[in-house]
Amino acid sequence: MKRILPLIIIALALLVALTAGWALMRSQPPPAAPISSSGTSAPVIAPGADPPHVRGEAGAPVTLEEFGDFQCPPCGALYPELKKVEHEYGSRLRVIFRQLPLVPMHAHAGWAARSAEAAGLQGRFWEMHDKLYENQKAWTDLPDARPVFNGYARALGLDMERFARDVESDAVDRRIFLDGKRAHALGIVSTPTLLLNGREVPFEIFKLPRGLNEVIDKALRGNAP
Repeated sequence: MKRILPLIIIALALLVALTAGWALMRSQPPPAAPISSSGTSAPVIAPGADPPHVRGEAGAPVTLEEFGDFQCPPCGALYPELKKVEHEYGSRLRVIFRQLPLVPMHAHAGWAARSAEAAGLQGRFWEMHDKLYENQKAWTDLPDARPVFNGYARALGLDMERFARDVESDAVDRRIFLDGKRAHALGIVSTPTLLLNGREVPFEIFKLPRGLNEVIDKALRGNAP
């Protein structure tokens, strides 16, 4: 007992110290939010799925970040315009795509997003992205569009066994969830929504002839859209 007693005393001392430390930590206020240069708390914006789906040069002076839904008709109408400006501006423009499937309003949007993400896990996101938008009218009114999406995957030469697993995987779910979380943090609830260098482009501009070109040109000149 004499040999054990010192160990008991040490154990009790450690327990008291740990309890006191825990109580002290609970009593401390939570860390403050980062302070911006204006003296206000800087909002923390969710980054979205990482890495994002990007086309264009990393050092491009203009970045367009699109929150899109593959079954959304205005997104389908915007798609060729975005392709045009990508071609026209080349290395000066970088485009990011974020998933924002508006389910259940668009019944196939969730599976379309999953199919694109599953293709992305095999390095073919943009090819599936383009097929989904280019053929939107062919599948949007079908009772079940999944066989069509599988056909696109097969045409892209994907490993179909892996695609079938990935399309319902946690990894795909998480990417879509994280993009949605970013949209929510930014107050984005509709598609398409475009951010140009982090600032939202008014939807009305999409409808104007060369409207996107005008805001891109202003950004290239150093002005806000």
